[in-house]
Amino acid sequence: MIDKRPERVAGMFDAIAARYDLLNHLLSVGLDRGWRRRAIRSLGLQGGETVVDVCTGTADLVLAAAAGGAGRIVGVDFAAEMLRLGAAKVRHHRGVVLVRGDATCLPVGSATADAVTVAFGIRNVERPERALAEMSRVLRPGGRAAILEFSIPASPVVRAVYLPYFRHVLPRIGRLVSGHLSAYSYLPASVGSFIAPSAMASLLRQCGFDQVETASLALGAVTLYTARKAAADR
Repeated sequence: MIDKRPERVAGMFDAIAARYDLLNHLLSVGLDRGWRRRAIRSLGLQGGETVVDVCTGTADLVLAAAAGGAGRIVGVDFAAEMLRLGAAKVRHHRGVVLVRGDATCLPVGSATADAVTVAFGIRNVERPERALAEMSRVLRPGGRAAILEFSIPASPVVRAVYLPYFRHVLPRIGRLVSGHLSAYSYLPASVGSFIAPSAMASLLRQCGFDQVETASLALGAVTLYTARKAAADR
């Protein structure tokens, strides 16, 4: 059982915050930027919408949302050092607010957001169903959600190449660059223990979403989930 207590996970991310962006780009070979842009495009923003970014980290998805036309963006995370670095990155963007808070109890009013997003954070939440329910709560009826998360490739051929890298090479690079002994061992462990894309889609439906779709990216190593808050309360 992986320890996902909020204080433990927040402390781990604070410890690697200084190297977090570098490692994201390095370990994904720069593909993570494109994944975030695709997630924002999936929201179909027309300009001026209010977006809540959950598990915002250092605010890379906030920046993508700002570039994609969002008018007001609230980024929420419980890791203070990650937020501090994110605040420096978004300081010149009007309409962006970063707030320290928990994904399972968002400091955002009900039915006030047009869209919600999460990039590679939902698997770190101790009770992901509570976070999804909170995302549904803050959305207006008909509002959209976009969630990026790591997944295990379905193809046996891809898995045969990917899993040795993910389980052995990636943690070594992460430890070398970040100087943190356990954070990049936690990454493959947390991905391996997270629910499959089909189960995640079902969970979204249980938490008040419809029009749930999954898109496989990076040969199945990443999944983009898109959904709409049901137009009428259930």
